[in-house]
Amino acid sequence: METPNYVKSLLEENAVASAPSRRVWSIDLQTVWLPFFTATNVMNDTHIPSEDLGAPLRLAKAKDGSVRFSANGRPQLRVAPTIRESIKTVQQNFIAGLQTYAGMVMEERQDEYAQQVQRAQQAGAPIIARDAEDLAEAERLMAEAQAQQHGESAVPSEPEAVAAHEETPERGRRRQPQEVAA
Repeated sequence: METPNYVKSLLEENAVASAPSRRVWSIDLQTVWLPFFTATNVMNDTHIPSEDLGAPLRLAKAKDGSVRFSANGRPQLRVAPTIRESIKTVQQNFIAGLQTYAGMVMEERQDEYAQQVQRAQQAGAPIIARDAEDLAEAERLMAEAQAQQHGESAVPSEPEAVAAHEETPERGRRRQPQEVAA
């Protein structure tokens, strides 16, 4: 199996600096999405209305028709629905393409894929362990600082702090990496 050119092109650096503007799916609306969808309209691959391409950002409105404002007082904008839906389709197809490619490699090169997964897990294990230690230490220091602020002297020992962290789901525990079946 040879890597398809579309996958190779995704991995090459071709970044072009541009002025910041509205991003949709982390991709610039003005310099990427609009030219792309204009081209797909020209080729009759899409049929996005010209008014959506010409005015891709719209005022966001409440159900009663009033303009919505953010907490900082600026009016909220939204992307025209047909453009937003078309971007969602591209996103879903992109994800499906990545999954298909990974599945083909997993199927055709099972041993090499399993070895790569094992190498990655072994290489990542010390980083995950160090992060857990750093988190436990940071939580211990926070508990000490809070206890000092409140004039308390009883600070849980490190094992108690780690156990409390592991037992409290709302504290945002790190998910452990899952095994990838070859």
